[in-house]
Amino acid sequence: MTVPAEDPIPAPSGDRPVLTVSLPAVASNWRTLREAAPHAEVAAVVKADAYGIGLPPIAAKLKTLGCATFFVATLDEGRSLRSLVGAPPRIFVLNGLPPGAAGAFAAHALTPVLGCLAEIREWADAGRRPAAVHIDTGMSRAGLSPDELAALAGDTALLARLDIALILSHLACGDEAAHPANRTQLSRFKAALARLPAAPASLAASGGVFLGPEYHFDLVRPGIALYGGNPLTAAPNPVRSTVMLTADVLGVRTIACGETAGYGGTFAATRETRLAVCNIGYADGIPRALSNRGVAYIGETPCPYAGRVSMDLLTLDVTAVPSHAIGRGAQVEIIGPHMSLEDMAARAGTVNYEILTGLGNRFTRVALDSHWTRVV
Repeated sequence: MTVPAEDPIPAPSGDRPVLTVSLPAVASNWRTLREAAPHAEVAAVVKADAYGIGLPPIAAKLKTLGCATFFVATLDEGRSLRSLVGAPPRIFVLNGLPPGAAGAFAAHALTPVLGCLAEIREWADAGRRPAAVHIDTGMSRAGLSPDELAALAGDTALLARLDIALILSHLACGDEAAHPANRTQLSRFKAALARLPAAPASLAASGGVFLGPEYHFDLVRPGIALYGGNPLTAAPNPVRSTVMLTADVLGVRTIACGETAGYGGTFAATRETRLAVCNIGYADGIPRALSNRGVAYIGETPCPYAGRVSMDLLTLDVTAVPSHAIGRGAQVEIIGPHMSLEDMAARAGTVNYEILTGLGNRFTRVALDSHWTRVV
């Protein structure tokens, strides 16, 4: 059997759902991002366990591809990543410097992204080591406010005690190319850079990479796009899917017209209906909001969710599935070629980020390399 070189394939699951990650697809996405931003360094955001799909194989693959800069969210994530990649990749911690943590950052060669004057002063007091400075240009979430920026720009003594490795900001609407906020933030970021000592700059995350060279500066920091999620809300996905989530059928039964299924009896059969129960539920990250709204696939056949998603189990209407293709152990595609992250998110009323990062820890996790052998 010949397997396409960059399409994820599932593995036998036993009694647990299987999350399969295609490392060749991750590599393809890395190349796509480098081609989109050819004059900037392409870093990798690997926070939240590489957006839920598993940090160890992703970090190893990205390092072999030449990734020299990583971003995580927390100190603990930074420690874990450092133990995986060793030296010399740079690791920036986006959530900043917790009080009293400067020593731990230094011990693990982690670089904080400093987002307020208190953090900046504490880091400077700990010694002149590299740090990033985060500027709020309109997100109103993290980063120096205009008043704090003015205070820092005017404090030459404090600036002299800083080794600024990167100045960054974050686009609020980078996934919407035509949104006027992007131009506003770009202008504010350029103005902020003019007030601070010269240093490498970064504004674009996944969506911003596709806004064009003006947004790239010295470094871009994609996350969701590396893992196959569409970084654009109104355009075709420029990257490849990297994950497939499959579950198994535990049993099949037939109910009569008018009978109900699941908690609350929210599904009522309108005809004689065949139901399949699968070994996956909201404890595995399947949103309860998909109750009676989601669709899975058995082969090429769509199978609507029948009733509420429960903690460990999911019931599907498999009436349309040929009898020979359904039974105990039949494989069900939850996320894959027929049901993308974006399709699932739309049905659940959320975003692809939440679907991916919400995946649970009960899966059998399989990472496939370019030779289609398991690495995890």
